[in-house]
Amino acid sequence: MYEAKAKPNDVNEVLLDLYRLSHEMPIHNFQDAALEQIKTLVPFDSSMWGTANLELGTEMHTVHLHQKSPEMLVEYDSVKDHDSIAAALARAPRVTLTINSDHWFGDPKKREFRDFLSRHQHENMLVTSTYNASSHMVHWMSLYRADRDDHCTHSERELIATLAPHVMQALALNRLTHLERLEASDRALLPHGAAIMDPNGCIHHIDANLQSLMRDEWNDWSNAVLPSELLSTCRSVNSTYIGRTCIVKSNFEHGLLFLRGRPRCKADALTAREMKIAIYISQGLSYKEIALELNRAPATVRNQIQLIYEKLQVNNIARLIAEMGKAFS
Repeated sequence: MYEAKAKPNDVNEVLLDLYRLSHEMPIHNFQDAALEQIKTLVPFDSSMWGTANLELGTEMHTVHLHQKSPEMLVEYDSVKDHDSIAAALARAPRVTLTINSDHWFGDPKKREFRDFLSRHQHENMLVTSTYNASSHMVHWMSLYRADRDDHCTHSERELIATLAPHVMQALALNRLTHLERLEASDRALLPHGAAIMDPNGCIHHIDANLQSLMRDEWNDWSNAVLPSELLSTCRSVNSTYIGRTCIVKSNFEHGLLFLRGRPRCKADALTAREMKIAIYISQGLSYKEIALELNRAPATVRNQIQLIYEKLQVNNIARLIAEMGKAFS
């Protein structure tokens, strides 16, 4: 079989395009775009790209399907105990394999999994991964060929092994770019901290600021997964966790949790009505003008302003503005 080899210039062009796309493409389009770039160097028919925990079998955390049906994942769950590929990925921090399903699963005891691969046209495949032994998390990408005779070659394996770290890094950059856009739209939680997690709380990215905030809130935090209390809150759509020492806001998008956090401040003790009045005060309105805006009695608003000053532990507008700035900086 003639084995075509990618030219260095072709590889360089693909790498440059990957990093360009990581900054330009929306998060929900990037992985398909990246796979199309890889396809120009190494042909394949479909792909599965994601993360999983290998501690007890194969527990998938995030999955992106390219030219594959979600029904395949449902069926995989019933046969995954026979998937010896997953165990092979845990043998080293970085692994790239060429697999022919007839050969790899030739043992009659593996017939059930071999039939599953055949039904879903996974006759030949390239599988590349990075594995963290301490967390048992694997980040992998599988490229599938439907033709039983279209074997993956040694040079293709070497090429995917070279590309894989760049592809994984480009995905991380794409997610960070999305996080930066979320932060830009929510200045109240800047510049204190940010993170990206999967729905099970496993950390894909976390900056030092949010790490520090979380250690203050949870003294025994292990830095491996989100504290269960925080994860429970974050799984709600666009939720906010209000803790003893920190405020953490989460967005669940594209199968990931995007977190932004800041320290708690005195202004966080204000009720929604008090916060609104405090904002009016910051804008220079008198208590009579605020009463008119809220359709409240001036005496009531004056009493509420006094309570706001007490909660913020300030005695003039300048200090009130400074305290409010900690919540809206």
